[in-house]
Amino acid sequence: MIPIARRGLGLLLIVTCATVWVVSSGMSRRQLRTRTCQGKGKLEVTVTDSLERRFVGKENIEEWLDKEYRAYAGLPLDSVDLNRIEHIIQSHSAVKDCEAWLTDDGILHVQLSQREPVVRFDDGKNGYYADATGFIFPLQARGEADVPVVDGQIPLRIPRGFKGEPAEESEKQWLAQMVDMACAMKDGVWKKNISHISVSADGNLTLYPTQGQERFLFGPPVRIQEKLNLMERYYDTVAPSQNPGYYRTVDLRYRGQLVCRQ
Repeated sequence: MIPIARRGLGLLLIVTCATVWVVSSGMSRRQLRTRTCQGKGKLEVTVTDSLERRFVGKENIEEWLDKEYRAYAGLPLDSVDLNRIEHIIQSHSAVKDCEAWLTDDGILHVQLSQREPVVRFDDGKNGYYADATGFIFPLQARGEADVPVVDGQIPLRIPRGFKGEPAEESEKQWLAQMVDMACAMKDGVWKKNISHISVSADGNLTLYPTQGQERFLFGPPVRIQEKLNLMERYYDTVAPSQNPGYYRTVDLRYRGQLVCRQ
């Protein structure tokens, strides 16, 4: 009789747990239908990447949802389309990834990461960033990234407001070279000393320092690290041995040679 009693108690426990689960899940569904989203006044936005880039803030998320989702405040929690909210936010060029969720108190939470520019281009009519993957996106109304600026005869045909990759293979290749160069210049003497890079009509690059009159003749964006090493040698050994402004041009185009001219 004892084993039978134990089996009976076990069965009763299973039935009880199942009943509790059914009741609680029903209550959860009813709660989702009766509890409502509190709207933008209670919106919680978290930007997970560096504080140096503030392209996107809470007010931007509020504006985008007001325009593109419209009435989400006051909706039952189970009627708020979180996938659509994520799609709306991620459609904006400065946003790399986004996740949205609701808590039981009706608060909409948005967590996002921003695109990280490594270089900025300015062709005189249009300005835009590129990240380390070669993804191009427009300059942002809010915030500015401290990255190398490339101007002059830029061989990219990028319309205003464009985001994505160039269509032409030759443009993709040149952009990849410039991105590699910008990434190589993120630290060291280059980040501290070079203000911008200019592209001539023949595709050669000239690097301009933040201080001093030197012009670094870089040539096309090839053998990048080798040329940057030559520039580092100039700042470490050549420049300290002369008065400021002694050299007007520093030619980095020749393999293993640093040619300085007055």
